[in-house]
Amino acid sequence: MLIALLFVLGTVSCTLFLAVNGLYSASDDVIELTPTNFNKEVIQSDSLWLVEFYAPWCGHCQRLTPEWKKAATALKGVVKVGAVDADKHQSLGGQYGVRGFPTIKIFGANKNKAEDYQGGRTSEAIVDAALSALRSLVKDRLSGRSGGYSSGRQSRESGGGDKKDVIELTDDSFDKNVINSDDVWMVEFYAPWCGHCKNLEPEWAAAATEVKEQTKGKVKLAAVDATVNQMLASRYGIRGFPTIKIFQKGEDPVDYDGGRTRSDIVARALDLFSDNAPPPELLEITSEDVLKTTCDAHQLCIISVLPHILDTGASGRNSYLDVMLKMAEKYKKKMWGWLWTEAGAQSDLESSLGIGGFGYPAMAAINARKMKFALLKGSFSEQGINEFLRELSVGRGSTAPVGGGAFPKIYTVEPWDGKDGEVRNALSVKVLMLCKVQKRLGRIRTSSVKIL
Repeated sequence: MLIALLFVLGTVSCTLFLAVNGLYSASDDVIELTPTNFNKEVIQSDSLWLVEFYAPWCGHCQRLTPEWKKAATALKGVVKVGAVDADKHQSLGGQYGVRGFPTIKIFGANKNKAEDYQGGRTSEAIVDAALSALRSLVKDRLSGRSGGYSSGRQSRESGGGDKKDVIELTDDSFDKNVINSDDVWMVEFYAPWCGHCKNLEPEWAAAATEVKEQTKGKVKLAAVDATVNQMLASRYGIRGFPTIKIFQKGEDPVDYDGGRTRSDIVARALDLFSDNAPPPELLEITSEDVLKTTCDAHQLCIISVLPHILDTGASGRNSYLDVMLKMAEKYKKKMWGWLWTEAGAQSDLESSLGIGGFGYPAMAAINARKMKFALLKGSFSEQGINEFLRELSVGRGSTAPVGGGAFPKIYTVEPWDGKDGEVRNALSVKVLMLCKVQKRLGRIRTSSVKIL
């Protein structure tokens, strides 16, 4: 009996583990893609591919899963349909500029220039888009415009790379373009006779085009002929070829020691872009849509309940918002959502998180998929919040279920105008907040209080 029970529990545990850690299985027609097989399966393929970049915890991804499977079955043998767990394989997601989930990309004739899919999330819409892209691919081949990318090692002469996006630098142009720039620069120092440089050339050119598109030109790839521009070579201690250095404003250049393929270079460039990218947006909860859109699209959403404007004034509130913005900047690579609301404005939400009525400012981190949350126990300061978020980021800290098991009613409110509050307009809110506290203590009935 005990053995049978353990077997059942083990089966249930494995089932739950699989459900959490992957949306697709080997029995599906969706091809699971990883950094190990992506280049061989997709980039070196002559087939048209639709690839979904997803995260297992993402609600939108979970809703898309059955439709994606249907589309894969319908397109079997015609168009390849794949999926990448971008939460697990972040380098692959970063390589293609994935910033939210799910992201769907179409890999057509030119595998270096994947197109974003912007259509509907039903199997019918996905199939229609795939067939439309396939029709365009066939027409291009018929007219001789293949645009293909097969081995990733062709020379520029054979059409595998276009050096137009690699910026050629010289002794005279270097400082003006690089040292005085606010952008990030990855600079290859090469020698024309160097075999390794020749092998790198098409990869560098292809990466330059992709990085330019994905970072909107904020990360630039350049090249210096070190045999001609010997002042630069001497200045930066170039002893071998190719040597790649990274330049960022106000910092000493550092050597790039990563891989020499297009994907390796792009991944590093996107990391640099992320390091220099603006922090996530801090939004006020003014409607149900703001809350759900933010929390459904991120693994965690960080919600602060700030004191009423009459208690802090505009300057006090801005100081709290500044703390949140600094933390959003510090943890921006986590891709969390950041929200705030005023005490009493979303009273049902406060109650579901066990905040309600007093103890402001307060902060909660919510996992919308699991409907669990953790509360900030320390001070609402950079140090206190940093300790709280650091514990969460490594999987520590106590959690509790959201009251009612779902988000409560969210009220539509006017956004804060950035000014100090007015006593008359805020009086009824303050009285209601007091009444709710008293009601919880069992001292009064809210029906016995009339708000003027």
